Amino acid sequence: MALPNINPTTTEAWRKLQAHYNDTKNLHMKELFAQDSDRANKFTIKWDDFYVDFSKNRITEETINHLLQLADEVKLKEAIQCQFSGEKINQTEGRAVLHTALRAPKTSAFYVDGVNVIPEVYLVKQKIERFTNDIVNGNRKGYTGKAFTDIVNIGIGGSDLGPAMVVESLQYYKNHLTTHFVSNVDGDHVNEVIKKLNPETTLFVVVSKTFTTQETLSNANTIKAWFLKSASEAEIAKHFVAVSTNIESVKHFGIAEDNIFPMWDWVGGRFSLWSAVGLTISLAVGYNNFNALLSGANKMDEHFKNEDFKSNIPVILALISVWYNNFFKAESEAVIGYSQYLNQFATYLQQGTMESNGKSVDRNSNPINYETGTLIWGEPGTNSQHAFFQLIHQGTKLIPADFIGFAKSLHGNQDHQDKLISNFLAQTEALLNGKTEDDVVSEGTKSEIIPFKIFKGNKPTNTIFINKLSPESLGKLIAMYEHKIFVQGIVWNIFSYDQFGVELGKQLASKILKEFGESNISNHDSSTLNLLNYYNNLR
Repeated sequence: MALPNINPTTTEAWRKLQAHYNDTKNLHMKELFAQDSDRANKFTIKWDDFYVDFSKNRITEETINHLLQLADEVKLKEAIQCQFSGEKINQTEGRAVLHTALRAPKTSAFYVDGVNVIPEVYLVKQKIERFTNDIVNGNRKGYTGKAFTDIVNIGIGGSDLGPAMVVESLQYYKNHLTTHFVSNVDGDHVNEVIKKLNPETTLFVVVSKTFTTQETLSNANTIKAWFLKSASEAEIAKHFVAVSTNIESVKHFGIAEDNIFPMWDWVGGRFSLWSAVGLTISLAVGYNNFNALLSGANKMDEHFKNEDFKSNIPVILALISVWYNNFFKAESEAVIGYSQYLNQFATYLQQGTMESNGKSVDRNSNPINYETGTLIWGEPGTNSQHAFFQLIHQGTKLIPADFIGFAKSLHGNQDHQDKLISNFLAQTEALLNGKTEDDVVSEGTKSEIIPFKIFKGNKPTNTIFINKLSPESLGKLIAMYEHKIFVQGIVWNIFSYDQFGVELGKQLASKILKEFGESNISNHDSSTLNLLNYYNNLR
């Protein structure tokens, strides 16, 4: 059973949406609220500890009905069934897409090639739990008998962004271990981290599915050479562990086979934090909190799989995103988390969204003549209000935005929390209503300044209000966006789980690397050739 291959622009729903857009594109949301006193309730989904208000969008009930019809016509329900049943929906690479299995209960069953993978998943989880407890409790020590104080995660892409984002987001729940992340092949990055470390008390987690990633291996070898200035080759086994499928290469590096945590090809890198790739998360916040993160994601999985589309949070958010991307031609979406803990959340979503859905060929191998993918960007509020909100409020671009807030603060400072949430609520209201000329005049503004202080409003937002930032609620939030990405990919008729677009640059980099300091340089365009020669003269 393969994914349905339906060009969305050929559906009846798409035709209706285009006509509907032409009829409603100039409607102001203020008018819609004035016409329907119950609008906010109609366009809000309350689920568990989530309150998702999507009423401040340029939509009507007719819009939602057409979008739901689109979901039906592209066979979204069947596609969801394909994913959860272990079908190889990553068809270009011949793989299943089952990161949902990593957070499923032990009693569940997820099949790949006829084999239930849950027992294997739980064996790895037990290994993560034992290892985490041994490190955190100080039972497992470094080569001089001292307990570990620092953890360094060495990886890039999904082997870095997910763990780094979650550890940052769950700082409040962290234990005594200090975590560091090394990703960039820039030698300044790894050396800045090294200078803070004591080799006697540092554990290194090397994360690379193939154990061939240039950036990760370069950093791992640099750190290994630094470590061996203080310790012997035999001590590597006590201080280095790996998350990989390439057992032989990992052992050749010096890591003991017992310190290798397996991965599976049915887990994509950007969806892998739930696997042993999340070992650093477990070490940073403790296994119980890591497990709560997985439990939260599983709750969102069940909601997504079973809930009717009209009250299904990821489905509704994805369809609204399609509405703006394909009909309003809005190229980007902002993600604004009103918590400093979510400092890296938008960065994480950039990979998840843009690497997944940045495609221009459909599932029928045809070039696409409609928009796919969205540019994702953002920073925490209230910092972002003082940075780029001017563009969202008064710029010429339509930028839909997700506002994510938590009702309760973790440290309990109510004064700060009230100020934070007042901004959280005020910004979406301001983006909705704007400021009319009459408003500006009533403030006594000089006539020549009046045009500059007018806000048109009518800027769309979703408000995702969560009771408290906890490991479980963060798991739900991440999984919500994962499923949103999936739905968008199904609607756009693209394969969301390959990333061939990142490979060409890597191949050319390997070729250019061999030409540094050499006189025999292969053919390049004149710009690249000049730049290569410029660098060769300076290196």
